Amino acid sequence: MTQSSPLSARDRILQTASRLFYREGLRATGIDRIIAESGVAKMSFYRSFASKNDLIAEFLRQRHAAWMQRFRTGVEAGLAIPGAGLEVMADVLEAWFREPDFRGCAFINTLVESGPGDGEEVAIARAHKAELETYVAEVAERLGMLEPASVAAMAMLIIEGAIVRAQMTGDPVVGGLCRILLAQLKAAEASSPP
Repeated sequence: MTQSSPLSARDRILQTASRLFYREGLRATGIDRIIAESGVAKMSFYRSFASKNDLIAEFLRQRHAAWMQRFRTGVEAGLAIPGAGLEVMADVLEAWFREPDFRGCAFINTLVESGPGDGEEVAIARAHKAELETYVAEVAERLGMLEPASVAAMAMLIIEGAIVRAQMTGDPVVGGLCRILLAQLKAAEASSPP
């Protein structure tokens, strides 16, 4: 039987902040609450993160890496099934929508909370969406779609709309509607004139 080593103060802070930021929002979650719930001293917090903005940026960077890894892994598994297309993205999203702690997209939520601005958190959120769109375009190209960048732009509207709709309604069935719309992108491309 192996014992896992205890989390460092920095990791406890980040783990606590990640849970609270995603569940309750960036602005609604204060430093004092993060310190109290993570069980660290205030000095440990400031040794780990110079400011709340630094903590938010690290939360978003880690969330980006984890979310993209999970999305890519799920999509690639779906694409391994013969005849699969862009609609497998909806299957990955629907599984996420069904999680009990689902509260929408941390990056969309960040942009909504931050408003028009050019802070680091806004830059990270925009970079996340750009990387996601690039990946969707790569998948569209691998599937032999004629205009992968255009397909990706349309798919992003469907994907992001489904995420927001699932958050608003709490209904994971939104994933099924997303699946139908993504599948129709292939049909629409096939029927468009050359």
